[in-house]
Amino acid sequence: MKWTCVIVEDLQVAADYLVKCCEKSALLQVKGHFTNVEEALDYLNKNSVDVLFLDVEMPGATGFDLLDQLAYYPKVILTTSKSEYAYNAFEYNVTDFLKKPFTYQRFQESLNKLTTPAGENNISSTATDHIFIKCDGKLVRLNNDDILFIESMGDYVKFVTIDKKYITHNTIKNLEEKVNRQCFIKVHRSYIININKIDDIRENDLFIKGNEIPVSKAHKADVLKRLNII
Repeated sequence: MKWTCVIVEDLQVAADYLVKCCEKSALLQVKGHFTNVEEALDYLNKNSVDVLFLDVEMPGATGFDLLDQLAYYPKVILTTSKSEYAYNAFEYNVTDFLKKPFTYQRFQESLNKLTTPAGENNISSTATDHIFIKCDGKLVRLNNDDILFIESMGDYVKFVTIDKKYITHNTIKNLEEKVNRQCFIKVHRSYIININKIDDIRENDLFIKGNEIPVSKAHKADVLKRLNII
């Protein structure tokens, strides 16, 4: 199975080289190439990818600006010609730092890091106890334990907490792969719920703090497996 990836790089020659490396590896499927942060964000916040090859210096916003605004956090491999960004790369906990120009052998070393436990810990949002969502022009931190459920609203989703609701541009399909699976489970094509917040289940519906949420037949067995039924 191939990893899906996106390349964010303003220099065409550098992007072309990355595409060739990805194709040669036979491990990566390039889903898109973007030359600026705005276009990349528009795509990434609507589509989930496994790996992000990210340049730092581009016209307008930087690669780090993109990471600050991204609604989820894929495996990130920075590609830059300047070593001084290595510290920032460490701060953002990226999987690897490729200093341009790099060889195909060095590129392969980066791919190896994608499969190591350390690499997974670096980038997986599913291992954290919180998420950040983009809402009302800012990034808002939500602790997993505060989220009751997530509801689809077409091209948007609604995060419902005990005392507030947040609407952000995203999809259930994308979030399903990004939220902490120890806490959350998809119960319907339009709902992801916090498994620890269920009050009761009645036939094909579950209830969380007075909210009735449908459970599809396709997901009911998985939901019941996650419950501590005695």
